[in-house]
Amino acid sequence: MALLLPGRRVTSIKPQLWKWKAAIQNYCSSVSSGKTHVNGVDLHYEQRGKGKHALLLLPGALGNTQTDFGPQLKHLNEERFTVVGWDPRGYGKSRPPDRDFPLDFFERDAKDAVDLMKALGFSHFSLLGWSDGGITAMIAAAKNPDMIHKLVVWGANAFVSKQDLELYHAVRDVSQWSSRMRQPMEEMYGAEVFAKTWEAWVKGISEFGTRPEGNICMDHLLLISCPTLIIHGEKDPMVPGSHALYLLEHIKQSRLHLMPEGKHNLHLRYAAEFNQMVEEFL
Repeated sequence: MALLLPGRRVTSIKPQLWKWKAAIQNYCSSVSSGKTHVNGVDLHYEQRGKGKHALLLLPGALGNTQTDFGPQLKHLNEERFTVVGWDPRGYGKSRPPDRDFPLDFFERDAKDAVDLMKALGFSHFSLLGWSDGGITAMIAAAKNPDMIHKLVVWGANAFVSKQDLELYHAVRDVSQWSSRMRQPMEEMYGAEVFAKTWEAWVKGISEFGTRPEGNICMDHLLLISCPTLIIHGEKDPMVPGSHALYLLEHIKQSRLHLMPEGKHNLHLRYAAEFNQMVEEFL
């Protein structure tokens, strides 16, 4: 919301401040949040909207509703959709427990995600998954074909290649990140826990590189039967475009949308365009 518009002079900011305050109060009053006990842990979630079409937002590595999906939780059409964001176990406000990364952590997250939606009373819903959340969403869709209506994934991969391993290890040391990149995670976890958990994630994701073909969920893709939208930012520094093409080739009812200027966080950087595309697809 812009305060100053070209060619216009605002003589008092008080009316605008009241509008902002009212908008914030309206948003806060329309979002419900809580924790639900699922598979032995208490999972934090946020929910907004009253539409018949339920959506679950699945965050990336170490991510949560607050860091990863603000523009989607706030701005996806609340008349058409009921939007649920969640913090996977060990992430964000779904702590304790501390996060760990056994070789089946994506399958574990997929089961937690589906069981959370069941616990919240949703038997049929769509999935929007970013990065690690995209992997989790693909596994969930493959294992629960009767429950998943549609699937949207971006920044996701079904295997770990040698090139991917090089990219992961290049960002392993968070002290080399910019303060802007570290800030939201350090605010959520504290600097020490964030650095320790991120290093554990790099080690965990790298373990897939020891599997044949680096398989994470390659065998799940042919089991996905719902319409699927794959979005890829052509300037994504973390996920090469070959991954998006692989998903397109192996997921039956899929289509690919390329965003020429998009990077890994394209849904945040180009939120309005992303949201409109997703709403049209859904």
